[in-house]
Amino acid sequence: MQDNNVIVIGSGIGGLTAAGLLARYGKRVVVCESHTIAGGAAHNFRRRGYEFDSGPSFYCGLTDDQSLNPLKQVLDVLGESLKTVRYEPLGHYHFPEGSFPVYSHALAYREEIAKITPQGAIELKQFEERLLCLYEGMKGIPTLALRTDWQLIPVLLRRYLPSLWKILPHLPILQASVGDVMDATVQDPWVRRLIDLECFLLSGLKAHGTIAPEVAFMLGERSRGVEYPLGGSGAIVSALVRGLERWGGKLLLGCHVEQILVETGKAIGVRLRNGEIIKASVVISNASIWDTYNQLLRPADLHPTYRNVALETPAVDSFMHLHLGIRADNLENLTGHHVVIHDTNKDMTAPGNTCMISIPSVWDATLAPTGHHVVHAYTLEPHIGWERNDEYPQKKSEKAQTLYHALERIIPDVRERVELELIGTPLTHAHYLRRYRGTYGPAIAAGKGMFPSMHTPISGLYRVGDSTMPGIGVPAVAASGILCANSLVNVRSYTEILDKALNN
Repeated sequence: MQDNNVIVIGSGIGGLTAAGLLARYGKRVVVCESHTIAGGAAHNFRRRGYEFDSGPSFYCGLTDDQSLNPLKQVLDVLGESLKTVRYEPLGHYHFPEGSFPVYSHALAYREEIAKITPQGAIELKQFEERLLCLYEGMKGIPTLALRTDWQLIPVLLRRYLPSLWKILPHLPILQASVGDVMDATVQDPWVRRLIDLECFLLSGLKAHGTIAPEVAFMLGERSRGVEYPLGGSGAIVSALVRGLERWGGKLLLGCHVEQILVETGKAIGVRLRNGEIIKASVVISNASIWDTYNQLLRPADLHPTYRNVALETPAVDSFMHLHLGIRADNLENLTGHHVVIHDTNKDMTAPGNTCMISIPSVWDATLAPTGHHVVHAYTLEPHIGWERNDEYPQKKSEKAQTLYHALERIIPDVRERVELELIGTPLTHAHYLRRYRGTYGPAIAAGKGMFPSMHTPISGLYRVGDSTMPGIGVPAVAASGILCANSLVNVRSYTEILDKALNN
């Protein structure tokens, strides 16, 4: 276990992506995961025959060879693939005044919007076209080609100059918020609310806080169709682990890192909870910025000013989660994704007001016993005020009611169908995922600051995951792992892999 090239702390998607790529580049890599299950916020778990996703449930571009999804690019390089099932519509939005289906096909989606607001549908088309122009330029440059140092420039100029020319006219949008684009194209209040909702689902922030390239990517990829990986999010994690091990990397489960070891300003390895020391010339933390700088490093390892500024990074709230196993009789027409907004007079970001629902056994029956469904419902919930005391069980049950009310919009008798109930709180996230206050990452609005870099002031210490890239979701964290891994090898190494991936 001594003298590894790289130690990765945490087996979230960002950590596994970086680890798998570095192993593919020939580095000796070991991943230390505190949990007994790999995957971080994207892991899945089984209870009484039901298999639940703990986090992400919506995917695009997992199998499409033309996809921009960074995860697909990494799996290709590692020699792995996924089996998926496509579906349409991609979901339903439920407002107090009514419900409507959401289609991946843009025309079909706008036709649904036109039933509610004809002028809004016209404006939505203008909004989408403005962003899709940016996507057309972006799609010519694969994430697999990117890195974070100056050596990216000659690679882009030599290989992707035509795509750079396509992006050039859209530079103002590249640096804008979605709200800026919306203000220039959409006046209809109903469609503006819809755009705010889609941004919130994507980034945790409404339109004026979400960067335009993020939604451009989402619109472009969504138009190619949506799909669900057979086996759930755990199938994605398993594919990344297989890829890591295929190329000689190691994953250690139940391996809790207590401290990142630093000598004279350089990371030299880690110390485990059991006292064992593992050395490496590079350490990559997949923990959040708050956990990395507050838990894994000593205060003396960082300059006080830098550390304090980093720890003051605003965080997205945590979530309440409701995982259910239910009877599925007479639910033949059930669809898999739903978003319910309870009160349009409240801000959609208010805890409990917007509820997301996923029923993946609609597409993959193996996730539940025969004649049953798995249900995952979740909503924003701040960490503050939660304590494990005598009132904790009752508070959990009370806070879960907003999720039950949302589910009753889809399955009116859902409470009578429940055979297994699991309620997760911000404390559940903080404990099982070892996440600062159970958060899902920084809440940095567009134009209000830069996301923390993968680089740190400590030589040989890097970071990946949702604390380094805007957006809540698998593509963003996979991209963080790509950028980190590519930046740690010479240009020749990563362009050789890039050439092989593109030629295949």
